[in-house]
Amino acid sequence: MRQLIVSAFISLDGVIQSPGGPREDPSGEFRLGGWIVPYADEATGQDLQDLLSQPFELLLGRRTYDIFAAYWPRVPADSANRAIADLFNSVPKHVATHRSGTLDWQNSHALEGNLADAIRALKRQDGTNLLTFGSGDMVRQLLVAGLVDELRLLIYPAILGRGKRLFGDNALASAFTLAHSTSTPGGVLITRYMRNGEVRTGAFEEVE
Repeated sequence: MRQLIVSAFISLDGVIQSPGGPREDPSGEFRLGGWIVPYADEATGQDLQDLLSQPFELLLGRRTYDIFAAYWPRVPADSANRAIADLFNSVPKHVATHRSGTLDWQNSHALEGNLADAIRALKRQDGTNLLTFGSGDMVRQLLVAGLVDELRLLIYPAILGRGKRLFGDNALASAFTLAHSTSTPGGVLITRYMRNGEVRTGAFEEVE
């Protein structure tokens, strides 16, 4: 069974909305779009290259798909992002969407029926791992269903106060193991968490 990997930029208070620019997702009058940009450096770039160095297929919510589809096919040949563009343009893209109409970005496929059931079916297929960027609404549903195998979180040293968050109140209780962590000169924590069964509990000895 292939794994489902969630990659996300997240603030100290759990916000993931509009990290790369003010026009990504200004819904809810969110005015801090682009909050990861001042922290971009060689270390965060290398982490992305490492993440994309293994074979994968993209799993995207519709809003993130539309953002990606408007950008990656149009990256100029001489751009520093051309290698990533070629990769994203070529891999299969599975899209959670309720909208009618075609998905014009090459090699894109709409998921049909119940989201959790569709993802379970995808995971049972032979193939490479499924990689998700952004797509907060979809990821929250996957966390409720217990379908996330790995979290690749870049945790930024900022409190945003409002905005869409990665974790909802109804996520399935799950334990994770920290498989890797490092920090950038700007204070970003680069982490990798692997799913590790159920949450374990206990009690400290009470002193009478």
